[in-house]
Amino acid sequence: MTAPILELDDLSVDYGRVRVLDRLSLTIRPGEVVGVVGESGSGKTTLAKAVLRAVEVAAGSRLVVDGRDVTRLRGRGLRAWRRGGAVQYVFQDPLRSLDPGIRVADSIVEGLRIAGVPAADAARRRSAALEAVGLDEELIARLPAGLSGGQRQRAAIARALVVEPRLLLLDEPVSALDAASRDRVVQALIALRDARGADLAMLVISHDIGSLAAMSDRLIVLDHGRIVEDGPTRRVISRPEHPYTGLLIDSVPLIHAPRANRPSPVPVRS
Repeated sequence: MTAPILELDDLSVDYGRVRVLDRLSLTIRPGEVVGVVGESGSGKTTLAKAVLRAVEVAAGSRLVVDGRDVTRLRGRGLRAWRRGGAVQYVFQDPLRSLDPGIRVADSIVEGLRIAGVPAADAARRRSAALEAVGLDEELIARLPAGLSGGQRQRAAIARALVVEPRLLLLDEPVSALDAASRDRVVQALIALRDARGADLAMLVISHDIGSLAAMSDRLIVLDHGRIVEDGPTRRVISRPEHPYTGLLIDSVPLIHAPRANRPSPVPVRS
């Protein structure tokens, strides 16, 4: 069996005296797409930030990314690890990652330029990333304001992909989009999952269970900083084992079955 891309053991995060993540353990393997769902305040975004080491983890926690224990990295070591690009973060609002004052084309390869990657290689990697997310190269000559919300989000995903990460963290990637743009981004992520295979794992945080059903292998349900359910997406949606999961699913009128085997919609439990 291949080594995990991400291993969390007893991961805890405290904000002051409030425990936001409580001894959370999780493993993600190469090629796996894991969805994380839960109400606001359940700890979803804090989980992603902890993986990126953007928040401090409590004593006793262990965080291993692509075989390297990064739990205690500090200062230069932490900056060097982040710049290495093994983990990339895609924000809910792509304007947080795309500089509004420069062309999208330049924004996508900015990290490569800073790292000293030759211009020809950067352009090649940008083209491959744009193809992976289904975005026309002609559009990236514009400023971010000249793109639709869905186009900006796909450009932000391309920006993350050019550094060839092993793990992609997506925090509510479709929640700020209209229905048509949301569908295009979801389809782009499905195509990316199918094309990259074992080269890339994804952790997708969303309150949109329908979108997670379409793209994820596993679904994790968070409640007050704890994992209350973790299993194959189809099983979790059709036969939830935890009452909290059932309540979340009951709040969605209709959910489509995950992955390629989607002959018909999966109805909400009555």
